[in-house]
Amino acid sequence: QVELAESGGGLVQAGGSLRLSCAAPASTVSLADMGWYRQAPGKQLELVAVIDSGGSANYADSVKGRFTISRANAKNQVYLQMNSLKPEDTAVYYCNAYFTLTKSNYWGQGTQVTVSS
Repeated sequence: QVELAESGGGLVQAGGSLRLSCAAPASTVSLADMGWYRQAPGKQLELVAVIDSGGSANYADSVKGRFTISRANAKNQVYLQMNSLKPEDTAVYYCNAYFTLTKSNYWGQGTQVTVSS
């Protein structure tokens, strides 16, 4: 079992910034594809950003140029830097770890991000 713990959510005004962190067990960050997903009220879960074990990152079109995913393998942490936040970014953000070899998928409990207009 892989336990992921998100932190860094909160309330911010439109145009502001937040940095989300995801703490993972040792070796998880370096071995797994790590991603951030979000779910807004009444909407489906959507991929925000993912960084694979090789360091390549991909983003949803809606956040390109505003969000940056990164990881610190030595600290077993994954980050999501969110700039120029918009009210439509309001959602619960979840950290995800996916191990391609075993096709195992793990989720954190989520952290609320609220952007006021």
